Amino acid sequence: MNTNAKTHVSSLSPLRTLVATSRPPFLLLTLSVMLMATALAYYDNASFSISLFILVMLGALAAHASVNMLNEAHDARSGLDDLTQRTPFSGGSGALQQNSALINRVEAIGLGLLGVVIALGLYFVWLTGWGLLPIGLIGVGVVLLYTPTITRSPWLCLIAPGLGFGPLMVMGAYYVLTGSYSCIAFALSLIPFFLVNNLLLLNQYPDLEADRQVGRRNLLIAFGEKTGVRVFSGFLAAAFIILAGLVALGCVPVWGLLGGLMLGLALPLVIKVNQHYQSIEQLQPALAWNVVINLTMPMLIAVGLWIAS
Repeated sequence: MNTNAKTHVSSLSPLRTLVATSRPPFLLLTLSVMLMATALAYYDNASFSISLFILVMLGALAAHASVNMLNEAHDARSGLDDLTQRTPFSGGSGALQQNSALINRVEAIGLGLLGVVIALGLYFVWLTGWGLLPIGLIGVGVVLLYTPTITRSPWLCLIAPGLGFGPLMVMGAYYVLTGSYSCIAFALSLIPFFLVNNLLLLNQYPDLEADRQVGRRNLLIAFGEKTGVRVFSGFLAAAFIILAGLVALGCVPVWGLLGGLMLGLALPLVIKVNQHYQSIEQLQPALAWNVVINLTMPMLIAVGLWIAS
């Protein structure tokens, strides 16, 4: 698998290499989470503006692409890319391994995209008020510090991905679209918080030894792989418990339980991870299922909210 990936990457043109470092398939996660946030805003009777929605979506996608590209550039410089046993779901794109001359350009584009995010954020602050500023500042900090700093702190490394795609992205989008914060929006944002934390956590298993060699210190390195399995199982359960609780309390309509359909995949996922976390080869299906849950659960919740609206 790795040999085929390297052959494919080496045939990329400079333009396609730059695009690959943004990891386009993973940007679907931003689309899914943003649709959930937008659906909740619409359900809460926000006046829907297509132009504002597009700007918010562009800002979120730019932030995601920025952190991806900065991560790719940093990992190429540190030598991590040369140590990683790449899978379709972990280990980066591998593009810069064959095109190392583009590292500076990738980093520059990543910073440029962050500049776009900041510019849009300032516009949103002007449009909706200063209440958005704290979320924006924390978001910029996460993008800049994630790879060089956050990945060396076990607990920050564990929660930073979910913080970005959960409370920061969902609450930020909700605030721009409605002009206010909401306890329900915060509670709903905890679903992608736990799911995305799990996405990065499980993807760290194939990279464990490579991460250790370049000085990273995530949960698996600091506390062991078995602890990671326990945390993964707890986080996955938390996402479904929160959804069920919000529906039971009447905060989210019953249609929101469409997201609960992913429980049919979550249960075998937990079993698979518990059985095969020490075998990268046998863990491959679990990595794929984890991605499916991350992409599909927020999307199904969004569909439920749209139907209920």
